Amino acid sequence: MKVLVDEDCPLPMLELLRHVLPKHTVHHVTDRNWTGKKDVRLLTDAKRHGYEVFLTNDRNQLSDPEETKAIKRAGVHHVRYRQRRKGMEGLALAIGAVISAMPALVAELEAASGQRLVHIAGLNPHGRYEIKDPLKEPPDYWPR
Repeated sequence: MKVLVDEDCPLPMLELLRHVLPKHTVHHVTDRNWTGKKDVRLLTDAKRHGYEVFLTNDRNQLSDPEETKAIKRAGVHHVRYRQRRKGMEGLALAIGAVISAMPALVAELEAASGQRLVHIAGLNPHGRYEIKDPLKEPPDYWPR
């Protein structure tokens, strides 16, 4: 799978993702010279360039009608996480949660029969992430 990491994700996460996902292509938006692109355009470009997974720290995308439409149109799996604590401790916990979740998560996404919306919740080994099928459980602004 091709994974695009949003610019709001720390660059140190990139090498770790590449290490735990060796059979997959992982790019940061800076690799593509897409820094500063608005999310609607970024998602369109991600689709056009064959990305299947979009990883972001932007927890508000599914609360924005235009961004939600862009996510649906792009058809990429939307994976989000949240850095709950500030500073280095928060950064370490967020990176740890993403890195520990991604190998199993990507395997599930490869087997998925359509687009998925994912929230990586934390480092809990039994509740690291939650997957939803937007056709069955659409977010508030999901286009019908």
